[in-house]
Amino acid sequence: MLDYLVIGAGPAGLQMGWFLRAAGRSYTIMEAGPAPGTFFATFPRHRTLISINKKYNGTDDPELNLRMDWNSLLSDDPELLFTRFSDRYFPHADDMVRYLARFAEGLDVVYGSRARQVTRTSDGFAVTDDHGTVRTARRLIIATGVSRENVPAIPGIEQAEQYGEVSVDPQDFVDKRVLIIGKGNSAFETADNLVETAAVVHVAGPRSLKMAWRTHYVGHLRAVNNNFLDTYQLKSQNAVLDGDVRHIERLDDGTYRVTVAFVRADEVTKDIPYDRVIVCAGFAFDRSIFDDTCRPALHASGRFPALTPAYESADVPGLYFAGTITQSRDFKRGTSGFIHGFRYGARALHRILEERHHDVPWPAKEVGADPKAMAQAVLDRVNRSSALWQQFGVIADVITHDGHYLEERPVDLPIDGPHYTITLEYGPGHDQVDPFDVTVGRISQSDADRADEGHYLHPVVRHHRPGEEPAVHHVTENLENDWTSPDVHLEPLRAFFARRA
Repeated sequence: MLDYLVIGAGPAGLQMGWFLRAAGRSYTIMEAGPAPGTFFATFPRHRTLISINKKYNGTDDPELNLRMDWNSLLSDDPELLFTRFSDRYFPHADDMVRYLARFAEGLDVVYGSRARQVTRTSDGFAVTDDHGTVRTARRLIIATGVSRENVPAIPGIEQAEQYGEVSVDPQDFVDKRVLIIGKGNSAFETADNLVETAAVVHVAGPRSLKMAWRTHYVGHLRAVNNNFLDTYQLKSQNAVLDGDVRHIERLDDGTYRVTVAFVRADEVTKDIPYDRVIVCAGFAFDRSIFDDTCRPALHASGRFPALTPAYESADVPGLYFAGTITQSRDFKRGTSGFIHGFRYGARALHRILEERHHDVPWPAKEVGADPKAMAQAVLDRVNRSSALWQQFGVIADVITHDGHYLEERPVDLPIDGPHYTITLEYGPGHDQVDPFDVTVGRISQSDADRADEGHYLHPVVRHHRPGEEPAVHHVTENLENDWTSPDVHLEPLRAFFARRA
């Protein structure tokens, strides 16, 4: 009987393994593949990651450097930074495979052990693998990632090609008419690959296209994948179809007739001919391994497990989740779906487990009740923390009523008594503002009285009292994220703490 059984040796499973090993807990990581990071051996199909790897940031502070390093897992070994494995800003996926293999060294991982059935027992969980081996644990951590390609419910879609299987050789599409279903990065990555050889490429989906640079959600379309938009708007035979694909029919000659209902034209439908149809509709969590005793509820149209603020299943106690499948916590608005976000979620989960099950208190330091000392402690953290930076609005620091400073708790994880939360957040409506539109009004970075109007990332401090709406203080945004001005940043925050004392 283990303390913990982790399913999946991708980035999240290895991260949890590192924390569990460091804490001296008994654990095993089950991995279906022959090596860690099996997902990255195949995806993304065109082998360029969209997670940035910025090595040179003008500082030797490891915490600040993690703000620009979206691929490293957390450890105390500087040799286990992804920046040691690649110099490229957008790295090759094979570099991630090499990195995860190195990170996994010394962790208790059982390879070639695919979980086939998960069952609830009287004192925990039992997991049976494809060899019939049964492992038991008091608590289960699922870190399988999104292992199932998402297939929309479109009649005839089974006749189309899937992103995970379609050829990536552009020569296989010479002079062809190609339809790509989906409007995310996998769809546009595929479209960009075909620009030079396909006669016509259409990318289709019913919802408006969203750009990551505007929404600040890095899962929306990234600039590295949007060259295709030039070919559309500059009349190069390609197009983005804003419509629902209603039906796919494979004809006798091997081509397709696809019915599209255009949302811009009151669902006027049109039958369009294509030579190839490719489904690039993202991925989803696969819960087929769970039997009726512990099958978790789902969220976000069934794509991810429903979670509590403690990363625990909403309806199966003792069943925890780590990694990209925790993005139901901040779906399409935060970073829990990506390494640079969920590495901090994994650390928070580990601290929750230590506190709940091993009587290890959350790490804390004493700051006292002096308003100036509290303000300085907050600014010291927001000027340096990578967790608050990456998990904006999701992970918070907390100052308790007795003057203890707790770092990196889920923002909605309950805490007793009056307390302050400290987050980094974008302003309300930030995704509705074109950041390149010079006619849009901006607040002065020295105008502390209008700090709450800022759209860019900035610190937000809230004072929570039972039965009351939180009192909120915004720290004025700064172009270089330097919140150190005594007059603009420190003094207004000190005054807020003094008023709330």
